[in-house]
Amino acid sequence: MSWYIAAIIVIVSIAGMEIFAWVIHKYVMHSRWGWSWHKSHHIETQGVFEKNDLYAVCFSAIAASLFIFGSMGHPSLWLVGLGLTIYGVLYGIVHDGLVHQRWPFFIHTKGGYLKRLVQAHRLHHATHQRDGAVSFGFLYAGDVRKLKAELKTNQRKTIS
Repeated sequence: MSWYIAAIIVIVSIAGMEIFAWVIHKYVMHSRWGWSWHKSHHIETQGVFEKNDLYAVCFSAIAASLFIFGSMGHPSLWLVGLGLTIYGVLYGIVHDGLVHQRWPFFIHTKGGYLKRLVQAHRLHHATHQRDGAVSFGFLYAGDVRKLKAELKTNQRKTIS
């Protein structure tokens, strides 16, 4: 396989993971049964780990399986596993490090895309409930003004 086909598989896997993560975040983590793990991420918890981290363990098991099957003669699966792993590293740095400051290094955003990402995720955490949240992406953030308007609409719906 050529290096550019391999690179395309990895890049598409990373982009696909953001779409997959958005869907899982909105329709599983914020569902009745997925909320039991994810709720720990929306409330103040003690300790280094939270129950929500079990989702990362599940996704890591999928990536590890892809590496194993890829090593058994299916190089495309290995590359998809690499894409999932790179996405996981980016998630850890951006979401856990930058947004939630769960790592011992602190990055302060002054503007641009990273600031928008932090703002969008903070809007996601403006609600501590399963319903009414906005901005379900981890590496993609929509327009903050639109997200604020959507959050306000969602809050009015939950009040009435």
